[in-house]
Amino acid sequence: MIAPEDRHGFVTGGTWCADHNKLVERWPAEEDLVIIHEEEIRGGGSACNLAIDIRRLDPAMPVATIGLIGDDADGRILVRQAEAEGLDCAGLAMLAGQRTTFTDAFTARDTGRRTHLYHPGTSGALTPDHFDLSASDARILHLGLPGLHEQMDAQWMGDANGWVTVLKAAQAAGLRTNFELCSLPAERLARIMSPCLAHLDYLIVNEFEIAAIAGRPVSHGQDTDIGSCIVNAQLVLDDGAMELVIVHFPMGAVAVTHRGDRLVSPSVNVPPDRIAGSNGAGDAFAAGALYGLHQGWALDRIVELAHAAAAASMGHIGTTDAMAGWSDCLALAGDYGWREAPE
Repeated sequence: MIAPEDRHGFVTGGTWCADHNKLVERWPAEEDLVIIHEEEIRGGGSACNLAIDIRRLDPAMPVATIGLIGDDADGRILVRQAEAEGLDCAGLAMLAGQRTTFTDAFTARDTGRRTHLYHPGTSGALTPDHFDLSASDARILHLGLPGLHEQMDAQWMGDANGWVTVLKAAQAAGLRTNFELCSLPAERLARIMSPCLAHLDYLIVNEFEIAAIAGRPVSHGQDTDIGSCIVNAQLVLDDGAMELVIVHFPMGAVAVTHRGDRLVSPSVNVPPDRIAGSNGAGDAFAAGALYGLHQGWALDRIVELAHAAAAASMGHIGTTDAMAGWSDCLALAGDYGWREAPE
């Protein structure tokens, strides 16, 4: 087995989808009509976004990816984008006669909020058999999105689900593991994630997702309670075998470690006129945090880069187009300034 100090780089696996990004003035009521001001097709999904974000943060960092796409126009767009970013695409398989997973991703100009209409497509065909990590010399595996992959979400070879199978294989091969989530119904998230916690090294999620996993669900749009975020993060940490749990929310983030460290950090005070959309900001936050972990940074610097990467990503309605080098992200955050520490 490759020694931990000799490992370098990332593997991302799971959702590769085509984001059909649309900027509208506002989200319409039923039977209403709004004008689409901008439209584009870009790569989306956790495996795609984090892979590209890492490469943008550090173009010298090796990143391989694993996922399924269809042999269609969207699939070919994704392949071109992946290759242009310098990803190792040996594990990105194209399935003939199948529709690439896609999302109609609407961003409302008046609120900055996003609404996703999702078509599962090829994601439903992904299984643990598509993951061969035995020869990988990467340091970190990033997976997502549970709840949106029919076969990965189901039991697999005696394991509670296919995600558990992949996580166990990754750790046995010597990789550190992280999971990206999306805000599905709380009960569904908890059911899929609970058996995965014992096989994760890191977990970087938002306040809704951590509450769901902790069994203390909150409503979407509910004001963030910092104390509850810390309690929920600690509960999830204690229920698994993780080194670190980070919970992010618009005003900041909290982090807890297995050593007993606790950090509450404000987010970047991005000027409203510099926010094109928040689609992909969570992936960018995770990319910044995982890059800092890969590089062995201190916890406060890890979370600082996570916030800075998220702030940079909001400059475009696409998920990765505005991402920059890690030092440029930190410089941008310095220019914008930081919010007051959340309480």
